[in-house]
Amino acid sequence: MKYPKEYLDEIKTRLKVSAVVSKTVKLKKRGKEYVGLSPFKTEKTPSFTVNDEKEFYHCFSTSEHGNIFDFVMKTQNLRFGEAVKMLSNLAGMQPYTFSKQDEEREKKWKLYKSICSNFSEFYKNELFKNENSINAKNYLKSRGLSGLEVKNFNLGFVTEDLDYYEILKKDFDEEIIKDTGLFYFDERKKKFVSRFRNRIIFPINNISGNIIGFGGRIVDDNKNVAKYINSPETPFFKKGSNLYNLDKARKLSNKLEDVFLVEGYMDVIGLSKNGIDNTVANLGTALTNKQIQILNQFYNHIIICFDGDQSGYKAALRAAENIIDELKPDKKISFLILENNLDPDNYVNKFGKDKFLEFSDQRSIPIHRFIFEHYMGQTNESPSSKATLEKKLREIASKIQDSFVKKYTLEYFLEKVSELTPNINLKFSKNYKTFPKSLAKTKNYYNETKSLKSFEIKEFSFLYILLTKPKLIYENFHLLDNVKLYSDENRQLFTEILNQSENLLNFDVQKLNVDKNLLDRVMNYASVKHIISLNLNDDEKILEIFNEIIQDLKNYELEQRISDLESKFSEDMSETTFNEIKELKKLQKIN
Repeated sequence: MKYPKEYLDEIKTRLKVSAVVSKTVKLKKRGKEYVGLSPFKTEKTPSFTVNDEKEFYHCFSTSEHGNIFDFVMKTQNLRFGEAVKMLSNLAGMQPYTFSKQDEEREKKWKLYKSICSNFSEFYKNELFKNENSINAKNYLKSRGLSGLEVKNFNLGFVTEDLDYYEILKKDFDEEIIKDTGLFYFDERKKKFVSRFRNRIIFPINNISGNIIGFGGRIVDDNKNVAKYINSPETPFFKKGSNLYNLDKARKLSNKLEDVFLVEGYMDVIGLSKNGIDNTVANLGTALTNKQIQILNQFYNHIIICFDGDQSGYKAALRAAENIIDELKPDKKISFLILENNLDPDNYVNKFGKDKFLEFSDQRSIPIHRFIFEHYMGQTNESPSSKATLEKKLREIASKIQDSFVKKYTLEYFLEKVSELTPNINLKFSKNYKTFPKSLAKTKNYYNETKSLKSFEIKEFSFLYILLTKPKLIYENFHLLDNVKLYSDENRQLFTEILNQSENLLNFDVQKLNVDKNLLDRVMNYASVKHIISLNLNDDEKILEIFNEIIQDLKNYELEQRISDLESKFSEDMSETTFNEIKELKKLQKIN
């Protein structure tokens, strides 16, 4: 049996070719394309290209060419059905099993899609042609929308003078019509009426561009009814799994790194009207992890820009706490709070595209900073208040799924908390010898922050614990067996510490015969310094951290050895080299 074309198309729509290929091939961006070494033959000069816009890969050295299904089949030796299952799972979709339920669902989907499309088209015409739509047209004009925006977003108006339910009954089964949620039974009138009567409708498309639901806004001032409503949840419309305008915005992700996530339909349309098309909205519900996961498939930086009033700020805070666990090392989430209670639509219409983008560049703040600044603003000078702050921040950081992001987010929080007690490291810092530092050294010292490698930061943390807890490490000196440092300067400092103190027995920081710059680097760049400062009297905790650092350093050594052997293997293809690599990788897994 064949997979439905729309099912396959949705997989391709959800997954960039580069995202799939990069799991096998190391890619580098070059213009609109990505390049890398061919996975189909051994080569030293990249001849393999990926084009997300055209949704294909091409290998110039072997003439291999195709889409994501072809790539997975050829590189992993899978049949088409197996490739589809693997990629559908990667895209976050339910597997297609060819059961009777799947076939029935496919039939219902086609009918559902047809009804939604007919509904949209009918009331789009009513907006332009029906004289009872005058209030809706006046409202859209008052919001600065022209016919071009109305057509681009397929806006319509549901008038009360037509019974479209009866029209649909001529071509569709009533049960299918009811399942769309477009109508509900009015007990007083004893008939089905449109859920969106007297409302401007905003068709909501799925990622492939098919209409799956609607948003509706009243045009008359009526405090007895909700200003905005959405279609109810249906088998084909899940609010928390879709985003307004994603079908259009995703196409810009090959050119742009950022996407703006706003609250309302009019915000999306207003920004788009002003030339900011990389914008989506979250359908009026609380922001979900699923929506962030979907956006992360296309964009590297999500800028959440809710309304600038108090309710918008509260929604932004809820969103931050809900989605911080989706942070990834190569992805960013920021928040943009607009001035003067303006929403994005008002702001961009008042100040223009350039001012909005400039404001975004200057005032967007990362999610971890947004959260910290909020809770810091609620903290007073009392110890219990500060304790509550730290506890809350630890709870928030603990939710982050990625272990690296979790570690550095917690470190940021603890560093900020430690600034509330600035004297905690004063005693230790007073013991440093002072050496004059030249202007050239000062400049070099500043620039180092831009070029530090991950293993250097680990080494700084290792040395920091030696300097701050020498007696504890002396009592557990066996931990230093086979520890290797890769930085020449750090290795020099490590040797000097051991020599001067007789293996930490008689440690005195003032007797260290090293340039103070080395000590400064350790104190400034050690990633554990704030965690250690908060646990100075907890030897068990410090030893646990010290062991983790040592293990990370040993793993780095393993990675280097494996990398060297893999380079050697690519040249000599020796079985001995191959077996060495296998053994080292086993050891790496154990560690």
